[in-house]
Amino acid sequence: MTDNLLFSIDGHVATITLNRPEKLNAATPAMSKAIVAAAEECNRDDRVRCVIVTGAGPKAFCAGSDIAELDSYATPWDFRNRADYCDAIHHLLKPSIAAVNGYALGGGLETALSCDIRIASSNARFAAPEIKLGWIGGGGMAAFLAHSIGMSNAAKMIMTGDPIDADQALAWGLVSEVVEPEALLDRARALAETIASRAPIAAETAKLNLRAAFSMPLDKAMQYERDLQTICFATEDALEGRAAFKEKRAPVFKRR
Repeated sequence: MTDNLLFSIDGHVATITLNRPEKLNAATPAMSKAIVAAAEECNRDDRVRCVIVTGAGPKAFCAGSDIAELDSYATPWDFRNRADYCDAIHHLLKPSIAAVNGYALGGGLETALSCDIRIASSNARFAAPEIKLGWIGGGGMAAFLAHSIGMSNAAKMIMTGDPIDADQALAWGLVSEVVEPEALLDRARALAETIASRAPIAAETAKLNLRAAFSMPLDKAMQYERDLQTICFATEDALEGRAAFKEKRAPVFKRR
């Protein structure tokens, strides 16, 4: 790990905090490796049922990769094969929530888009500014934005590099909620705890199902969903859920 990344587990909720506020939480290669390690720990640890990703300080979620560090890669191929923080968040097995405080730029926007749910503070700003520097995003920017806000809006963001504010992000469906900055982490935590209270295998399966819905033809996606439902139905947690319903009590799920 690194001092520029904070990682904690409280109950069933893990929190990954990019901790470089003086640089708008821009990610260095060391931070990228630490994010990969934190994500892998979340995947391994059965205590973790939901993950919050956020940035330290009031100004930024993440301003993307630290531009000053990019020339440290010996070749473009080394850059291509770097440990990527966006990929690490995308490959989380557990449900994830981006608590976007302030700027989410470039790789920071891709990191937020890699999460399942996005909540923004009212001062959040979102942009894909790579085109202003001579390149494009490489962490799923086009695919994530096109799925989230539609082709035309995605093209506008990617081809201009200009930012949108939190209200526009909400109107376009880029985020699910906008709250005041001081309420952001509390709201993210409350939502994470709600998700963590549900059957964990079902929540992880729902994540797989949602991603399949974007990558499969409709008939295949529906069949896949039925298969996933059957797998969930066979778990001990599903048996517990049915028993709790009959007994009119809260279920106790054990990820089995």
